[in-house]
Amino acid sequence: MKFEGKQKAKPGIPLSSLPDIVFLLLIFFMVSSVFKEFSGIPVILPDAKRIEKLAGKRDVAYMWVSKQGDIFVDDRPVSTGQVSTIMLAKARDAKHPLKLVSLKIDKGAEMGIVTDVHEALRNADAPGALNVNYSAKPAL
Repeated sequence: MKFEGKQKAKPGIPLSSLPDIVFLLLIFFMVSSVFKEFSGIPVILPDAKRIEKLAGKRDVAYMWVSKQGDIFVDDRPVSTGQVSTIMLAKARDAKHPLKLVSLKIDKGAEMGIVTDVHEALRNADAPGALNVNYSAKPAL
């Protein structure tokens, strides 16, 4: 008479509940994540023949200038006198020092306001404050 040995259990991870766990994690991260979007102010950007995208959006200060002369830095209203102190503070930030200023200037804004903004950036005396990008929309 031949005796059969005990069957050994095969070690392994049960994969039957894996899709449920993956979908629960996916839904959790979709619900809990927040995407920051700059609202800025309503600005009609000028047309451009050629546009280049920014390499990265990290360490960039966004500045809007409206037709009425309102100035916003990162969604906060400021005056031209505050621009230099804000940019200097951004340049001295240890984690994310300022590398670029992106200007979104309304097509109908007066050049005097734009000149005042440039002077304020120059007076900031901070690295990255004079590295300026002008935003525009593509011409059709």
